Amino acid sequence: MNKTAQKSGGAAMVDHRPNEHEAHEIGRGVHGDPFAVLGPRPVQGGSIVRVFRPGAEAAAVVDGKGKVLGELERFGPAGFHSGFVPGLKPGDVYRLQYVHGGDHWQEEDVYRFGTILGEQDVYLLNEGNHYRLYEKLGAHPTTMDGIQGTAFAVLAPSARRVSVVGNFNSWDGRRHVMRKRHECGVWELFVPAVGRGEVYKYELTGPDGNIMPLKADPVGFLQEAAPSTASVVEGLVEHDWQDGEFQKHSADWQDREKPISIYEVHLGSWRRGDDNSFLTYDALAEELVSYVKDMGFTHVEFLPVSEHPFYGSWGYQPIGLYAPTSRYGSPEAFARLVDALHQAEIGVLLDWVPGHFPTDIHGLGQFDGTALYEHPDPRRGFHKDWDTLIYNYGRPEIDNYLVANGLYWLDRFHIDGLRVDAVASMLYLDYSREHGEWEPNIQGGRENLEAMAFLKDTNERVGEYYPKATTHAEESTAFPDVSKPTFAGGLGFHFKWNMGWMHDTLEFMSKEPVHRRYHHHQMTFGMVYAYSENFILPLSHDEVVYGKGSLLGKMPGDQWQKFANLRAYFGFMWTHPGKKLIFMGGEFGQAGEWNHDRSLDWHLLESPEHKGVQRLVRDLNTMYREIPALHQLDCEPAGFEWVDTSNVEQSVIAFLRKDRDDKPVLVVSNFTPMPRHDYRIGVPSGGKWVERLNTDAEIYGGSNVGNLGGKEAEEHSVHGRPYSVSLTLPPLATIVLVQEG
Repeated sequence: MNKTAQKSGGAAMVDHRPNEHEAHEIGRGVHGDPFAVLGPRPVQGGSIVRVFRPGAEAAAVVDGKGKVLGELERFGPAGFHSGFVPGLKPGDVYRLQYVHGGDHWQEEDVYRFGTILGEQDVYLLNEGNHYRLYEKLGAHPTTMDGIQGTAFAVLAPSARRVSVVGNFNSWDGRRHVMRKRHECGVWELFVPAVGRGEVYKYELTGPDGNIMPLKADPVGFLQEAAPSTASVVEGLVEHDWQDGEFQKHSADWQDREKPISIYEVHLGSWRRGDDNSFLTYDALAEELVSYVKDMGFTHVEFLPVSEHPFYGSWGYQPIGLYAPTSRYGSPEAFARLVDALHQAEIGVLLDWVPGHFPTDIHGLGQFDGTALYEHPDPRRGFHKDWDTLIYNYGRPEIDNYLVANGLYWLDRFHIDGLRVDAVASMLYLDYSREHGEWEPNIQGGRENLEAMAFLKDTNERVGEYYPKATTHAEESTAFPDVSKPTFAGGLGFHFKWNMGWMHDTLEFMSKEPVHRRYHHHQMTFGMVYAYSENFILPLSHDEVVYGKGSLLGKMPGDQWQKFANLRAYFGFMWTHPGKKLIFMGGEFGQAGEWNHDRSLDWHLLESPEHKGVQRLVRDLNTMYREIPALHQLDCEPAGFEWVDTSNVEQSVIAFLRKDRDDKPVLVVSNFTPMPRHDYRIGVPSGGKWVERLNTDAEIYGGSNVGNLGGKEAEEHSVHGRPYSVSLTLPPLATIVLVQEG
């Protein structure tokens, strides 16, 4: 008779001995279903309790007061214990008591707790439409059966075994093997006594039986700061939002008739501390918010804040899609930054990267020993240019993971819109691939039909669950109907970046004025297709890196001409149809190329030239918001009218902007350093035309050539219009005139 039977009387004659093979597998950490072996098993008169605790010499089951309810017998050296506990019924609370040497300690039995996913969760995950999966997957501090701990859940359908490991179990994958929910491929486990701040990863055994490198949590809400790579137990952010007034009218941001002027920001290098340290989210909530408000931008757009191991990727190679980068603080601090922007009436857009992910060993690649997140065919699953993996958009649970992530930022952080990165790379199977390196779709074409379906689904779900939010596509080709609704055959974005306009106009501006006559069309061609999409005019970070120089540096001529060219270009951009976006530093004429390792050159504002550019951009934002003709019909042909595009020799361009009340604004740009006197421009009506803005004004650093406040229109037909004004066109400048009254 064994020791348990001797001490417990006749009831202990119940055979509690484990299956030797199963006990051996538990001890080796290769058993894939510990709940079938460990924990309590009700039998007549009590329960059989089996536990695995490496290093424990003795184990017993005790009640809440420490009274021994039953001792457990040790089987083998690994730490497997089993025994019959008389009177222990299902639902009874108990603890485990261990002895090693002279040490005694107590722990909860992780295998006595119930499931984490409910039936509805399983159903939705199987359907691929669990759009709040982040409320179940990941690590959630919670209470089960009155015990505090953390509920872990992770998708790994092909793994043989998954364990959660951390300092709390000495990173021993045998200790906390998870329960597999075979219905949906999720592994789950409630671990008592683990709370916020604990680092963890997942240890997985692949389908081949080999233990894989430790993986960070795909739905982790916080990660260690690089170069460390573990996830951190955090739970969903619970911020006390104070942006109610802002939310009342936030739907205005998706209205094509509203002014949208976006300040694109990389949080790590906008401004830094005196020791070149990062500003925290909380510091940015003071400094960045007040600056953007003062400059008159309607929105900020953050380069990706999802956790990324390589800082130099600027966030465009994320691993922790659900984790705001810890470089600048906690998720709660990031929420405070968004809240502060909202309270200042500033919308927040977020660059979002569902197109690819890096190959870092702790990331999503071969997550469960198979191509789970990435497409298994390298012709569709690997980016040669970026050395990254491409999501498998044809797999429902991966689409679900990505769509839910986009919704997560709108839900938990009140983000107002998602700018989807590298859409062209998602849409085309032959993107950056030579002949023979890609496979046509089932229709024989080059379009990635699964990626198209994913983008449409994302945009539809955003509209369904967060109807005030917007989505913006960085799409660099002529792919049709990007910003048309899905019900009309489009991809469903609200706006598309106008990359063609940006490339054409920057190339024109980089030419010496004497040569611009040969490139005049580059400033006018954009209007040929201006209404094919709802466009944003982007002067983004991509134009000031990799040897391209700064915007100011692209301008030709001496110092004065460089600044004048930049001011004229900004005047042209802010009055041209399309919403506006400019990368940080451009607004004050950053001289050097953007360097993510240091702050912008704020000291340049001590110079009147740079200060003048900054003042101009502030005034352009003010004018753009205040004059309906400059934004109301941005996306409709009725809001624009060419006046003069034929003066190629003198590089003069003139056009009208109009609002729904047909109130016109006249814009004239002179892209040569020669002032033009008595230059007659046709206008639709008489009266005084007031010079509202002149980029050559002295307050902006210009030569102060202008029209003394405005000009009276004369009944002198020019450019096919019954009236005209005789203007002085300043050198390298854009002027804006509005009709008085």
